[in-house]
Amino acid sequence: MGETISALYDVILKRKTEGEEGSYTKYLFEKGTDKILKKVGEECTEVIISCKENNKEEQINEICDLTYHVLVLMAQLGISVEEISAELENRKNKINNFKGERKPVSNV
Repeated sequence: MGETISALYDVILKRKTEGEEGSYTKYLFEKGTDKILKKVGEECTEVIISCKENNKEEQINEICDLTYHVLVLMAQLGISVEEISAELENRKNKINNFKGERKPVSNV
């Protein structure tokens, strides 16, 4: 999966700088961070909704949509796949890191 993610990220970076007219990825970069964040939020919600159903194909599709939009966000923010990989590598070695349940939000 790592090679696929890296290859997709490279395509996203290329579209950021050389995107063709009509490219959805180019459109997202032209609209900027707020639009990209909106799409990430929408895709998160769609992942949650799809996981409440019993349709694995839909779940896979929504997770792929979210992954793509997170990669676009990373490119927008200048965060590389290598930086994420390094952090995940650090985290996989952590044990006994559970800090307990979060306190409920009461002042909304």
